[in-house]
Amino acid sequence: MGTTRSGEAVGTAFGEYAVRPVRVGEWAAVKALRLAALRDPVADIAFLDTYEKAVAQPDTHWRERTARAAEGADGMRQFIAGTADGTLVGTVTVLVEEPGTTDLAGFPVERRQGHLVGVFVRPGHRGKGLTEVLFEAALEWAWEVGVERVRLIVHPDNARALGFYRKAGFVESGITLPLAGNPDGHELEMVIER
Repeated sequence: MGTTRSGEAVGTAFGEYAVRPVRVGEWAAVKALRLAALRDPVADIAFLDTYEKAVAQPDTHWRERTARAAEGADGMRQFIAGTADGTLVGTVTVLVEEPGTTDLAGFPVERRQGHLVGVFVRPGHRGKGLTEVLFEAALEWAWEVGVERVRLIVHPDNARALGFYRKAGFVESGITLPLAGNPDGHELEMVIER
């Protein structure tokens, strides 16, 4: 992802955007971006969180969450895309899952893997290749920290996301996960191997 200056990772310039790891002090912008994501028309099938729960979180939650993601603490790293004026317009987070632990859904993790979550680009910035650059940064970091594969979970009705993930090289693993609160629903695991 580049070299480091003054403790902050240098990002990748992409047109009018910069794609880089999030910085500790950007918690308010991270919060605003997450709240925008949770208001997206597909948020109910794309995220495990709701706008109501997220907006109720105290600022300390957002400060701590952003600090952990900026430092790569607890095997979590968040990448953001921002405009020249500092507005955050896109994000993806990598969670490193270790063998012998359980994933977000409570299922056992069998090998060291990355898990991409929280994928979002603001509507006015979609279709410009920004999500691809965010994924490149996230995958580069995941491979650097030694994961064997990277996965993500997607709802089968989220056609926009499914199409992008396939284009990015992710394939369905054949594993489906039950939807919380919906015994008849399921989500698909998609993976990419190094």
